[in-house]
Amino acid sequence: MVRVNENYLRLPGSYLFAEIARRIARFKAENPKADIIRLGIGDVTRPLPEAVIRSLHEAVDEMARPETFKGYGPEQGYGFLIQKVIEYDYKPLGIQLEEDEIFISDGSKCDTGNIQEIFGIDNIVAVTDPVYPVYVDTNVMAGRSGDLDESGKFKKIVYLSCNAENNFIPALPEGRVDMIYLCYPNNPTGVTLPKTELKKWVDYARENKSVILYDGAYEAYIREKDVPHSIYEIEGAKEVAIEFRSFSKNAGFTGTRCAYTVIPKGVMAYTEKGEAVSLNKLWNRRQTTKFNGVSYIVQRGAAAVYTEEGQRQIKALIDYYMTNAKIIREGLLDIGLQVFGGINAPYIWLKTPNGMDSWSFFDKLLKEVNIAGTPGVGFGPSGQGYFRLTAFGSRENTEKAIERFKTRLKLD
Repeated sequence: MVRVNENYLRLPGSYLFAEIARRIARFKAENPKADIIRLGIGDVTRPLPEAVIRSLHEAVDEMARPETFKGYGPEQGYGFLIQKVIEYDYKPLGIQLEEDEIFISDGSKCDTGNIQEIFGIDNIVAVTDPVYPVYVDTNVMAGRSGDLDESGKFKKIVYLSCNAENNFIPALPEGRVDMIYLCYPNNPTGVTLPKTELKKWVDYARENKSVILYDGAYEAYIREKDVPHSIYEIEGAKEVAIEFRSFSKNAGFTGTRCAYTVIPKGVMAYTEKGEAVSLNKLWNRRQTTKFNGVSYIVQRGAAAVYTEEGQRQIKALIDYYMTNAKIIREGLLDIGLQVFGGINAPYIWLKTPNGMDSWSFFDKLLKEVNIAGTPGVGFGPSGQGYFRLTAFGSRENTEKAIERFKTRLKLD
């Protein structure tokens, strides 16, 4: 008889955002006249920049002519886009990369989920808690997690608690771990790590022959000068870190799909005999086997982000969302809530009032204020008692949401 991958059976009943959608749908069915403002899922709402749209149209026209038509492209991405990534995203930071160290993909969610395929099943995984669910769930699917215990933690995964008590700065593991997932600016908390803290992780990884899987999807939202934009700003990081970047949140590509992953050739993992193996080569082998590359049209659109016009337009997009973040942050502070994030990231992380658990606050907010957010516990046990709101809504809905918080939400 055919057998299932029983690791999938260890997962909770549904993916976090699927459960949110289910609850909203049920509430909407019971209250069809309710005007629900959705500030939960981190999806953008503004249109693609004009420079990107124009480049997409031009690329479509190219596909209509025999002399410029493109079939299969390089699985690693077209050179014209990779060169722009190096020139605009890394050289200004003093970071030198080779073209074959960058892999264009259809999204950082895909890459952060798929990257675990090139690592051994017996590796010990460490995640900050709360954490983007994909990091944990994909390792559960692969068989690295063990069973889910009563506290909401998988027994074989090392959880590094981040909360208000430790200023959301994770402590180094007490023992050795192999795969370390870090996301900064952080999703869901919206906080960042200074270079001094990030250096501790790089040093730890070098000492323990570990690998850091660094999700920098929200790098473009950094406002403060002392916050690193790339882990490769830290000495030695090119020996131990893989970095993920995306066009989704800075240029509105959530529905267009384009991102990239950086794997320096000096990043190694080891065989049972202790022989070093280049992760760059393994990822290249994985991608050329399982992935046919991002479409030429989409990559041309992404390349337009790096034009003078494109840079100006994505800055305006980011400014728009960060103004929303300021409106939310200041509005929640005005009504006496404890609030984090929203300064270098488009996420606002708030402490639920009166010791309320995360899902109870979700239901209260939906019922009293008709606003949908994301329960913090959905990101891990340390997220219990917290709640995430995003700044990716329209300005009108953002202002309307804060007005509802101030006039409808009962905090007693």
